[in-house]
Amino acid sequence: MDLYMMNCELLATCSALGYLEGDVYHKEPDCLESVKDLIRYLRYEDETRDVRQQLGAAQILQNDLLPLITQYLQDKLLFDAVVRLMVNLTQPALLCFGKVPRDPGSRHCFLQVVSYLQAYKEAFASAKVFGVLSEKLYDLLQLDWEQRQEEDNLLVERILLLVRNVLHIPAEPEEDKSVDDDANTHDRVLWAIHVSGMDDLLKFLASSSAEQQWSLHVLEIISLMFRDQDPEQLAATGQARPAKEQAADLMDLEVLRQGELAERRSRAFQRGSRHSRFGGSYVVQGLKSIGDRDLVFHKGLHNLKEHSHDLGKEPRRVPKRRQPAWEAEPRRRSALNVRLFLREFCGDFLESCYNPLMRLVKDQLLQEKSQQHDETYYLWAVAFFMAFNRGRHFRPELVSETVSVRAFHFIEQNLTAYYEAMLLDKQEATSWARRMHLALKAYRELLTTVQEMDRSPDEAVRDSSKIIKNNIFYLMEYRELFLALFRKFEESRQPRSFLRDLVETTHLFLKMLEAFCRGRNNLVVQSKRVRRKKQPRAGQAAPPALLCVPQELEELWPSLAEQLSACAQGAQPLPEDVIPFDAASETPVEEQRAEAMVRIQDSLLGRRAPAALILLRCAREVWPKQDVFGSPQAALEEEIQLLRQILFAPLPRQAVPEVEEPGEEEEEEEEEVEEELASVQVSEKEFNFLDYLKRFASGNVVKAYVLLLRGYRQNSAHTNHCVAKMLHRIACDLKMEALLFQLSVFCIFRRLLSDPSAAAYKELVTFAKYILGKFFALAATNKKVYVELLFWKNTATVREMTEGYGSLQEGESSGVRRAPKWTPQEEEELRELYLKYKGVEGADVVGSILAHLRAPGRTRKQIIKQLVRLGLAESERDFPRERKGTRLVLWTEEQELELQRLFEEFQGADDILGNIMKHLTAKRSRARVVEKLLSLGLVAERKELYKKRKRKPGLPGMSEDRSLWGAAGREDSAEEESDSDEEEAWEEGGSGDRAVEGHWEQGSENQVALEQDVQGLARHLRQGGLAGSLLWLQNCLNRVAEDREEDGTAQPVPLVPLLEENEDAMENQGFQKLLRKVGVRAPANEQESFWRIPAKLSPEQLRRAAASIAQEETEGEEGSLGGPDSGPEQRAQALQTLRLARRKRGAPAVPEKETPGPKQPPVSPGADLERDPPVQSQLGPKRSRVIHSDDDEDPKSQAEVPAQPDPSSAGEGTQPPRWRKRLRIEEKEDD
Repeated sequence: MDLYMMNCELLATCSALGYLEGDVYHKEPDCLESVKDLIRYLRYEDETRDVRQQLGAAQILQNDLLPLITQYLQDKLLFDAVVRLMVNLTQPALLCFGKVPRDPGSRHCFLQVVSYLQAYKEAFASAKVFGVLSEKLYDLLQLDWEQRQEEDNLLVERILLLVRNVLHIPAEPEEDKSVDDDANTHDRVLWAIHVSGMDDLLKFLASSSAEQQWSLHVLEIISLMFRDQDPEQLAATGQARPAKEQAADLMDLEVLRQGELAERRSRAFQRGSRHSRFGGSYVVQGLKSIGDRDLVFHKGLHNLKEHSHDLGKEPRRVPKRRQPAWEAEPRRRSALNVRLFLREFCGDFLESCYNPLMRLVKDQLLQEKSQQHDETYYLWAVAFFMAFNRGRHFRPELVSETVSVRAFHFIEQNLTAYYEAMLLDKQEATSWARRMHLALKAYRELLTTVQEMDRSPDEAVRDSSKIIKNNIFYLMEYRELFLALFRKFEESRQPRSFLRDLVETTHLFLKMLEAFCRGRNNLVVQSKRVRRKKQPRAGQAAPPALLCVPQELEELWPSLAEQLSACAQGAQPLPEDVIPFDAASETPVEEQRAEAMVRIQDSLLGRRAPAALILLRCAREVWPKQDVFGSPQAALEEEIQLLRQILFAPLPRQAVPEVEEPGEEEEEEEEEVEEELASVQVSEKEFNFLDYLKRFASGNVVKAYVLLLRGYRQNSAHTNHCVAKMLHRIACDLKMEALLFQLSVFCIFRRLLSDPSAAAYKELVTFAKYILGKFFALAATNKKVYVELLFWKNTATVREMTEGYGSLQEGESSGVRRAPKWTPQEEEELRELYLKYKGVEGADVVGSILAHLRAPGRTRKQIIKQLVRLGLAESERDFPRERKGTRLVLWTEEQELELQRLFEEFQGADDILGNIMKHLTAKRSRARVVEKLLSLGLVAERKELYKKRKRKPGLPGMSEDRSLWGAAGREDSAEEESDSDEEEAWEEGGSGDRAVEGHWEQGSENQVALEQDVQGLARHLRQGGLAGSLLWLQNCLNRVAEDREEDGTAQPVPLVPLLEENEDAMENQGFQKLLRKVGVRAPANEQESFWRIPAKLSPEQLRRAAASIAQEETEGEEGSLGGPDSGPEQRAQALQTLRLARRKRGAPAVPEKETPGPKQPPVSPGADLERDPPVQSQLGPKRSRVIHSDDDEDPKSQAEVPAQPDPSSAGEGTQPPRWRKRLRIEEKEDD
């Protein structure tokens, strides 16, 4: 940025800091005020971060700020202000902009800020600067907790944040291209930290029990220190190279040597460029050209292998959303002295800091005392330090805090949460994938550590490892985790490194599980099965499963009466193991009464009269009220008559979910969607390793392994071994080698076999030859396998390829449920039943056929399709399913007269609509009844049908809020009626939403009255001590309005109270009345717990509602604090007096209104990165007083409140704004 384009005020402020003369910096008298002005400018910079760019171009940090803190360390006020300014200047660019901008202009500003940050990092690579910071931090940590002030804690936090920001700055692209063992800027900063002694202070903060509040800061700084380091390489620094690494290097050199020899041989076979036209032409038999003839090749034979029909074609452009995910930056090896220092730091950290720090961080994460995504630092520390411990000298006691079943559970929970968030949050899927990769690394390191514990000479360590393996292999979540990750792997979201780590972790898990099962004959594990059942909507009665016409029931009853008579004479015994209800069922006992009645009817229809009789008597004992199952003193004759009534009664039944047939079409869109209820059944079963391995024999898993195999040259030897081992398990152990009969796999095999360095991949070459041999052996008997090469296959297709294409229809375990064929006898029975029930009026023909069909297992769809095939019906639409409300659509004349009569009868009642619904013969919905009443002209508007609610007077036992609200409600009876009307409207579902929305619309007649009602309600609530909750509601409404303007879409937003006072307010009747007034919807049913802001309210309506809530505060209370002639000092004194008076009587203080001034630009996001320090609770009585202070003035001058200028007399000057804040000082009172 050009310095001549710098803002004049900003340039003047920077010039007032001081000047550098040689190595000595001379500060100006108003240096402190200039630093504070720069902080204000940064707070109100625009979205392009112009102030930050101008300060970076002027190199203020390098030329002014760093010399100030190094030479004026004793000036406490100046040091605090400069550190605060540097924390703001060095904050990450991603935090300044919120996200990486996409438009070119904003992206240029983003990259410009990043370049200035890299220049700042170069300036901080000085031992002198970090020496000053370390000295100041050491002096602050020497103070006891009683002596340390709040300003000291803030300075400690700002120093840690400054170190964090400097280490977070990315390296320059030119430095990434440097060779290993070369010191870059990050290495120089690390060396300055080491020389200054800052690393020792970090270890002290991590291990001290008195400094636990800085644990997450310390862990974040340590993670940034080691971001470019490999833990295993770092552990081996300064030691002799092991033989394993030397062998790996020799293998890499051999691969390069073989490739070079092959290239030299290929050049020897090539001819010169001269006389190229006389090299000959060849006809390639079996390879067709564009037409039907064989291809004519005009080049030398040595180029034949490189021929392809794709030569000269333009490559297909891959869309951006399908491009492979961006890989992380490759790690580089730091300078030797830096690696030695980091190795020593890791050793000391493991010895004294790791276990207490990780325990403390995990507790803070579980108690949600941390910021969002802070668990990623915990996951990184688990993966890094446990790998370093293995590479150095494996000592399990140093990492005992993270080697436990709880650690496995914590990491598995985070991994599953990241996995689900990646599937749901499409826009941030890449970020969730990176976090998931970090959790996967930690999970792999836990497994590797447990495997290392098995080899320990200590028996106690081996026993601990066995206990951990028993737990993780027993639970189903740990076994299903890898299958879920493979199933949802997407190359466009997850990088290739994630797939590599996933394959290696799966290989390790399977290897440990196989070894664990090898010595056990009957390993029992936990199994979870999700059973899904469909439940009809509330109020929807399912059609009866067994329908019998009255003539059949009359024929059935004599035989049942004979059985009951035999039971009375004792000739036939009664069953004793009959239970009328299920005590373990989720359905309440009272609701199982109807089910018991249906069971009695089913027993009678099944010709089991003794069972029906004993079930009736048992049900009478469970439900003796109202004599539903007869009186307790009923005789046998009365019981027989009651059973007859039950047999002939049309009882409502629950719908039995039908088994869907494969390939059948979905139901029509008009059909009601049934709610799915899933119940998880936990059981135990004997574990079989091969059965578990079969879960990996799927197309998605094989695709992922083949994708990783495609880059076998870039893979390590261990990665290629893991891929070959899994494919060998599928092909050899499971005998499913046909899963690999795919053209892309064969292309990889062809490239592998023709590779000059194929000797280095002996395992892969052997496996490729085995698969190709199996393919050509199968091709000799099945010529269709050549076509199968074009498709990925599943296990069913593999079986058809190997056993024959008709084996699935004949086999029993095909995995697909097919409908059994209809025999001639069944078709004849179906025809007879259809002709029998076709003429029955009002009966469900298909239901009757299904009830009397002898062949079990038939579904409704199968019967309908067979009727169409037999020609008995034209189409499936001839048998529509009975739906709710389809029979009662039109109102008959008798029904209209009945509705008119009921309305006239209950017109004076409190609940007109409720009484009509109870006495209406033809049951209809409330909405239909209301519409009919409006069309008949019996009511003019819906409000006349709402239930009239009567308020009870305040009782002595009422709470303070309720009695206060009752008094307020009695003052305005009309307001109560309108509120009850709105409350009834919400219960009606949706009509209240439209009513409130209409009130808030501009130009509405009720708008002024509604605003007055809201202001009156807010005034009473403030008097009742709910001012804080009203402010929370106002902020929620404004925030939702801003979100809807930005997104352009509107969805219902729940009001979730996080504070206890807001929770209590949501239960207050007066506060709920205010919510309904402004348009907030109450919970609709039992499944909703929170009130919701409806989607129909526009941003303008939400802002108008929020302004109505706040209008009384701004115009009522504060407006009465002083007259028009009162000055700012009298106004501030009056506000302070009002707050103190309210605090004495328990009411919250009035929030101070900011001094009016010129309109300010929006506050810069992320202007203050400081974490909120934990509040130390103090015992004993306290007194609190409120003072006003300028946040940028000296503490000495805080007691004096300068008079603010009158806003009406503001001149045209461009002084920076003076913001005021309110401080509450709490002091202990003497006993």
